[in-house]
Amino acid sequence: MTAAIIDGKKISEEIRSSIKKRVDLLKENGVTPGLAVVLVGDNQASKTYVSMKQKACEKIGMHSVLITLDSGLTQEELLEKVDELNHDSSIHGILVQLPLPSHIDELTVIEAINPSKDVDGFHPINAGRLMTGGDAFVPCTPYGIIEMLKHQDVELSGKHAVIVGRSNIVGKPMGQLLLKEHATVTYCHSRTKDLAYHTRQADILIAAVGVIKLITADHIKEGVVIIDVGMNRDENGKLCGDVDFEDCLQKAAAITPVPGGVGPMTITMLLANTVQSAERFLSK
Repeated sequence: MTAAIIDGKKISEEIRSSIKKRVDLLKENGVTPGLAVVLVGDNQASKTYVSMKQKACEKIGMHSVLITLDSGLTQEELLEKVDELNHDSSIHGILVQLPLPSHIDELTVIEAINPSKDVDGFHPINAGRLMTGGDAFVPCTPYGIIEMLKHQDVELSGKHAVIVGRSNIVGKPMGQLLLKEHATVTYCHSRTKDLAYHTRQADILIAAVGVIKLITADHIKEGVVIIDVGMNRDENGKLCGDVDFEDCLQKAAAITPVPGGVGPMTITMLLANTVQSAERFLSK
């Protein structure tokens, strides 16, 4: 058996096509969805990622604003900028690119964003609503993973999903979304004993820890669906994930590649969240 390759780029293009139709409809009603990205410092990876977000916005006709700030700014100055964007009616989504300089408390900045514009889904109010089943913006990577699985016609109800990783950005919200789809969820992390024992129980395995090729064929059972969230570079500088792709290819039923798997979906769901925010603005 050779695993089906889950093409995140193709799925994201299909979703973006439907998002563009929503953008066009909003524009007909006098509202252009607006996303503001705040970039502090000159982290090259962050710059690249922000550039990709801007291009994606422009391609579907959204309003995109990039605010670049010096890494030496104070926390108070950054909070003032966030507050300014909170009150800007042309901006429906605010994203402060992480990581921030060490002298700035990330949680304080995230909490300063108006929850109704928190299209990253990181604000404690949105996190709490996700936990309790309320209406919330969902973090973009786990949101994208759920969409990928649905597009791939992967049955979630009653399945055992194992998540390797417990971050606030991916692992924790991923589990909540899978529970909402009636999956049984197990979390694994750096303190888990005998990781392979747990991952071999998975019908759906999501690897999100940032460890190069942590998951091998010995970690999985036949027919598992594997979602690789990792974005690492091997000894040759080549992009790779948390899963040994070639090793697992003959054993899994379906698997995401790196690159071209989860990555494109993350930006796509950011667009979706921003458009949803603009639709809420129009309906008020």
